Amino acid sequence: MVARIEMPSVAKTAQTASYNSGETPEEENMAKYAIQSKRGAPPRGAYSQGWRAGDFIFVTGTGPIDPSSGNLVGNTIEQQTEQTIDNISAILEADGASLLDVVKVTVHLSDTSHFARYNSVYAQRFSQPYPVRTTVGSDLGHTPGMLIEIDCIAYSTEKTSKRQPRASKKQVARRRR
Repeated sequence: MVARIEMPSVAKTAQTASYNSGETPEEENMAKYAIQSKRGAPPRGAYSQGWRAGDFIFVTGTGPIDPSSGNLVGNTIEQQTEQTIDNISAILEADGASLLDVVKVTVHLSDTSHFARYNSVYAQRFSQPYPVRTTVGSDLGHTPGMLIEIDCIAYSTEKTSKRQPRASKKQVARRRR
């Protein structure tokens, strides 16, 4: 049985304020802003933890990093999967979403023989109907001991970020007059 879920178009649900200072007329009504959470793993490079674009939230590839210390957490795939999903959850929650809103997940395993063990933790943390998912083997040697990295896309019409929108070029021009 196939369940059909009606999703409103971005045009119908977009906010009127623009978070992108270089918008075109078509993009003017689409919210776009970075998401940052102190409860999620801190970025270790030139990237953001997450971005909202309209009703979609994109969470960066994150691993089992303790948000407070910045150190790797866990020696087993189960422990590392738990911490990684905790980090993803914290980033989603920073903008009013949750794991229930996730529609697409990409998982990188340092060793694909860990699949069954990681999958058992994953199945407990995500709910049916599960998000679509791709799991691949990857070299995660940039962080010695890291067994897993996960990124995701969520769909959430609720926007609870406390961040104020950047003024559009038109709004800035009006203020200067």
